[in-house]
Amino acid sequence: MKSNSLSLRSRIFVYMILLVIVASILIAAVTIYQYNEQSRDYHKQRLERKESQLLSRINYVLRQTTYPVTTENLSLIFKDKIYEISNIQNIEFNLYDLQGTLLKSSQPRLENDSINNCISAETLNNLFQSVDKRYVAKNEQLGADYQSSYIVFTDFKAKPLGILNVPYFEDDSFNEAELKEFLKRLGYTYLFMLLVAIAFAYFVSKFITRSLKTISDKMNETRLEKHNKKIELKGASQEVSLLVESYNSMIDELEESAVQLATSEREQAWREMAKQVAHEIKNPLTPMRLSVQSFQRKFDPSDPKADQKVEEFSKTLIQQIDTLSSIASAFSNFAKMPAQKNEMLNVVEVIDLALDIFSENKINFVAEKKQIIAKFDRTQLIRVVTNLVKNAIQSVPKDIVPIIDVAVSESGENVHISVSDNGLGISEENTAKIFEPKFTTKSSGMGLGLPMIKNIIETYNGNITFTSNEGKGTTFTVSFPKE
Repeated sequence: MKSNSLSLRSRIFVYMILLVIVASILIAAVTIYQYNEQSRDYHKQRLERKESQLLSRINYVLRQTTYPVTTENLSLIFKDKIYEISNIQNIEFNLYDLQGTLLKSSQPRLENDSINNCISAETLNNLFQSVDKRYVAKNEQLGADYQSSYIVFTDFKAKPLGILNVPYFEDDSFNEAELKEFLKRLGYTYLFMLLVAIAFAYFVSKFITRSLKTISDKMNETRLEKHNKKIELKGASQEVSLLVESYNSMIDELEESAVQLATSEREQAWREMAKQVAHEIKNPLTPMRLSVQSFQRKFDPSDPKADQKVEEFSKTLIQQIDTLSSIASAFSNFAKMPAQKNEMLNVVEVIDLALDIFSENKINFVAEKKQIIAKFDRTQLIRVVTNLVKNAIQSVPKDIVPIIDVAVSESGENVHISVSDNGLGISEENTAKIFEPKFTTKSSGMGLGLPMIKNIIETYNGNITFTSNEGKGTTFTVSFPKE
């Protein structure tokens, strides 16, 4: 999983857990390293103390001996004393001459034992080339924990006499057991700390991101068309406070923009309405003007058909005047908010009566119940139903028999009315415009029917929705509360 795909809360949680795990690994590594360093220092100092004790005893024996103090007499001088020194100091050691030949050993000699009769040439070279005439060699035969210390000891005149060899075994079994026990306890401690860190990281990440979650929720609720509340957070960090201030400032600017936009839209709507009214009125005026001019030119009072022509002329004018009246009524009905008469009525009965005005035989009406009582204005409900059915019929091509299905049902405290057709459907590009005033896909009409229905339904706290399958038909659904 990529890190940038995690939420901020998840990142904080993961990073805190990783911090504890990395810290525990580093502390364990440093502990092991420190143990190894201390162990090396301890064995080095212990070996040096053993050497110092043995050299002190050797010097004491050399001062007490009656033999001449020479390299050749070392085996005689320490014939018995070497065992006495070894027992007193509890240290095994060997004495070599300056050429590296074994003279005396405090250990009993066995066949194939680990005591070298001669010191290797490499060890002798390293010994005599060292400044303090001391050299510690690893015993490769016995393993890395075994080592031998070689040191040149002298007589009273600082003349080299021989080589003292001290075999040494680094016994770390006790320390290693202590280290394992310590690491075990450290593991338990960090396991407990890890569990505590998980709980701590959960609550800390939740606390840190809580303010951001509040801001995110408020941003998701922000809408241009409604009043948006500002965010008020107490105890937030400086960064979050700056973000809140920016959001509140944006809300103020958004409200100002919304007011300006609403004003602009109202002005634009009135301008569009005025253009539409002028356009619709001009349509019947033009044929009226042409009819009057034609009548003036061609009318002859002596014509035997004069009365008939006057009657035809009058019918034409009346028809155009009726068209103007219809246009005026449509705009008036759209502009006027429907009055809520709050009449308790049987929705099934009202819809059934509204459908009687249509002569189409293919209007199927289905009611879930014979009686569904709701509070609504009878006239407005009839207007809603007749407009939806009329639109459904007009959406069907002339070469297809219209099949209109009207259904009414109730669920809980709401009433649902659906009108379905087998028409051409609504294209995807027209879906967002379907409830806009003046928009229509028909060759006639002013595009005010659906906006008027939407206006009526929303007045009664209801809503209107639709589903459409282009080329197969559309279903409009009206829902409103019973009371």
